[in-house]
Amino acid sequence: MHALVTGGAGFIGSHLCDRLLEKGYRVTAIDNLHLGRMRNIDHLLDRSGFRFHELDMLDREGMDQLIAADRPDAVFHLAANSDIAAGNANAELDLRLNQLTTTTLLAIMRKHKIDRLFFASTSAVFGEAEGNIGENHGPLRPISFYGASKLAAEAYLSVYALSFGIKTLVLRFPNVVGERSTHGAIYDFINRLKADPARLQVLGNGMQTKPYLYVGDLVDAILLAWDKAPGAYEVFHASGIGETSVRDIAEIVVSKVAAGAAIEYGSEDRGWLGDVPRFSYDISRLVALGWSPRRKSTEAVELAVERILANGF
Repeated sequence: MHALVTGGAGFIGSHLCDRLLEKGYRVTAIDNLHLGRMRNIDHLLDRSGFRFHELDMLDREGMDQLIAADRPDAVFHLAANSDIAAGNANAELDLRLNQLTTTTLLAIMRKHKIDRLFFASTSAVFGEAEGNIGENHGPLRPISFYGASKLAAEAYLSVYALSFGIKTLVLRFPNVVGERSTHGAIYDFINRLKADPARLQVLGNGMQTKPYLYVGDLVDAILLAWDKAPGAYEVFHASGIGETSVRDIAEIVVSKVAAGAAIEYGSEDRGWLGDVPRFSYDISRLVALGWSPRRKSTEAVELAVERILANGF
């Protein structure tokens, strides 16, 4: 099978490219390098079956020409602005990079009769929902432009799937950690400690608590659901098991980067506008397909810190 991976030079997209190639797929990756990095795919550039194009998905003519020439069988759509704080600072960023990229892609897929799609969504579509959140939870009230844009994209995906026969799998990601990340608490903490090994400033009071999932376990979930999801439009949740606080993450990073550094916390209950201090996912649908994360939440964080430091920050 020939797969097009959008956002293929990004944190999660590059890991997905690795695994698809291992499974025998031919892979064409595209990325505008907004958050993607060439270093994430340098090891793939000379590999048989892999091609990369630097391309903005809002370039409709360029996208149309690429798909007409390459004729992929399926699309894994991971291109997005996933930096919630950046999206809230620029209200049009998520509209362009999350919602409009998706509607552009859907129109081109329909034109070229490509009928299989994976879409990377997010827990941010729920906002500050309480309890163990299942796929049918509602109403959905996102509190960030990132969550709003992904929710709007999901609505378009549903229409295209049910009206035009594009079989669609939506996986709502949790907080994902691992090497090749470009933002997030671990990335920020390491960066701050590299700049000042004596102190670590943490946005918020550090009591924000969430389940974290290692990127390799997430890719397992994507590929399992891709192979086994039965319906024309399916939505699944993936999440780590257990929970880890921002204080836990700060202490883990300090212990591995600058032991003895003073940790300074703020007073707010969240790190930035749009941050959700706590959430919990019901992952029973995905577990019923045969998936479970190999690492619990805090183990995922520890492994991510080790891999980031080992692979160069």
